[in-house]
Amino acid sequence: MPNLNDIMEMMDALETKAIITIPTFCVAVRNRHSSCRKCADVCLADAFTIEKNELNIDAGACVACGACVAVCPTSALVPMDPMPDDLAGAVAETTNAADGLTVIACARKAARNVGDPDKYAVVPCLARMEEELLVELVARGVPEICLVDGDCRTCKYRGAVPAIDDTVESTRALIEAMGSDAQITRTSEFPASIQVEDMRKAVGAARREFFTSSGHYAKDVAKSAAEKVVNEKLAQLHLQKQEQTLREKLGVKNGAGKMPTIEAERNIAILDAMSRIGDPDEPAVDEMFTRIFGDIAIDAEKCSGCGMCVMFCPTDALRKAVDRHPDEGKAYLEFQVSDCVQCNLCADACLKKCIEIVPVVSMEELFNFEPRLVEISAAKKGNKLFNRNK
Repeated sequence: MPNLNDIMEMMDALETKAIITIPTFCVAVRNRHSSCRKCADVCLADAFTIEKNELNIDAGACVACGACVAVCPTSALVPMDPMPDDLAGAVAETTNAADGLTVIACARKAARNVGDPDKYAVVPCLARMEEELLVELVARGVPEICLVDGDCRTCKYRGAVPAIDDTVESTRALIEAMGSDAQITRTSEFPASIQVEDMRKAVGAARREFFTSSGHYAKDVAKSAAEKVVNEKLAQLHLQKQEQTLREKLGVKNGAGKMPTIEAERNIAILDAMSRIGDPDEPAVDEMFTRIFGDIAIDAEKCSGCGMCVMFCPTDALRKAVDRHPDEGKAYLEFQVSDCVQCNLCADACLKKCIEIVPVVSMEELFNFEPRLVEISAAKKGNKLFNRNK
């Protein structure tokens, strides 16, 4: 059985990833012309490398703030510390203990042992927070969400402060659009009802958490021999995948006129939560500025009807319409506001640069499950995408 010093050395030696990637979801992997660098732009550690249809994260440089997860439009980044289900479970448990008040604190603030550990959840940094969780809490009737962080000026995560503010403002816009008066606040102090009465309780909880974590690391070390074998097999598979073409990696079938799509799960979850907050037929506003959903504007005069936008749209928000335009020189596309994630790949792939993604959406259209027809130019004779018979 390893002693405490052994465990500490093992903890330092073991490399853990705070974020794992799903490369086929990343629009920069799907198309080298993609302008999306949202993860890299928000990363305060410069841990991202995106080039030549590849997305890589330097696990050693990553500080686990989670800001990249919140801004990724296609959910190509998955947080591991904590995992989404674990965080949601912790928030639910502590909210019940706090009589319906949700309090989420950064790890630095939690380490000061001034809050009751049974009444708040902990994340490495508040940049880890996403609209999906916050809107869901409001949909479940939570009247106030309090995000507690310390003095960010001296914190290693301080570069993520603008990202935290953006998420808070984005969430407020989503819930206020449905008429909710729930409060989402950032503060440097725990609410009075959350402050610990017995300091020994907070310190004891911190110690229990440390030894529990140490036990997990000890188990990891015990499995190291088996993991080595698995890693060797994974390395072999990785080499095999490297020999594949990009089309093979992405699963593009021969003769297909469109790349495989992914479901906009985060959009669907947020839309569902919004519909439970207020009446979708009578929202509080007619339109909403948002970074979650998007609208599209196409200059039909410039459009050549090439269909590249449809081919590369990752969520199928934009697709070829069945309806025929009465003008033979024109055609229609179908566009679904709720499925658009503002990845901008349609505009990046457009050969004529005639597409613009708009961050202001109509509330009526957002909750309308019928797509909107968008006028474009008809495909020219010989177009290999929109003139396919398959």
